[in-house]
Amino acid sequence: MASSGQTVLQFSSPPTNVSARVHPLVIFNICDFYVRRPDQAEKVIGTLLGSVLPDGTIDIRNSYVVPHNESSDQVALDIDYHHNMLLSHQKVNPKEIIVGWFSTGFEVTGGSALIHEFYAREVSNPVHLIVDTGFKNGEAAIKGFVSINLSLGDQQLAAQFQEIPLDLRMVEAEQIGFDVLKPTTVDKIPNDLEGMEASMERLLALLDEVYKYVDDVVEGRVAPDNEIGQFISDTVASIPKLSPHTFDKLVNDNLQDQLLLLYLSSITRTQLSLAEKLNTAAQIL
Repeated sequence: MASSGQTVLQFSSPPTNVSARVHPLVIFNICDFYVRRPDQAEKVIGTLLGSVLPDGTIDIRNSYVVPHNESSDQVALDIDYHHNMLLSHQKVNPKEIIVGWFSTGFEVTGGSALIHEFYAREVSNPVHLIVDTGFKNGEAAIKGFVSINLSLGDQQLAAQFQEIPLDLRMVEAEQIGFDVLKPTTVDKIPNDLEGMEASMERLLALLDEVYKYVDDVVEGRVAPDNEIGQFISDTVASIPKLSPHTFDKLVNDNLQDQLLLLYLSSITRTQLSLAEKLNTAAQIL
């Protein structure tokens, strides 16, 4: 059959079952970058680092900001800065590679396609992560996208961003910090002792929940779950057997170490402040 010679409008095939797992450190870094941005900058963008897991999930573990200038029709990135930062990060974590890029805001903008095109040359199928640091809807919304090219014959017309599932993974220690920063206003960041107190209060609350569950199972108010029972058994078995005296000594020694670190850090801050003031006074005189 002879070819009709018609031009075909087509989409590039999207990556199948693409999802991303984001660690809280990435979100904290992006928020910190946004707070420290230059006065004239409306948003910040940067590079996402991580790895691709065997099941295809993109594991985003780190990030760094990249200076840029953006207008209505063009975007200028500091590519040299980007490559220098990448080399510095890979000296510490050689297994981390570029997996995409991030920007602050609440939606994909006109310049997103240009930036995404640059990162597509750095890595195949980069992820675009958007973090709403302005709390437009009352919370810090986090979205992830991949790009699909729209072509007319051999000519590429545009890029369509398709949202992908995101999984915000965190351990218990990270959950406490995330709960502190999750509200739109925070009076102050807790110090080490306040953080330890919050951790102990949450631990006691979890122990109360476990105790209530076990009591309900024993009394017949709740049907037993073998998986939960096995998990509780493994947790209890992992606790070292210590005498009350040894346990008290261990806790008190650790507390004294924490207080010593706080004391030394306070002295260091005081010395740095005095040195800065003396240096300023010497320059004036």
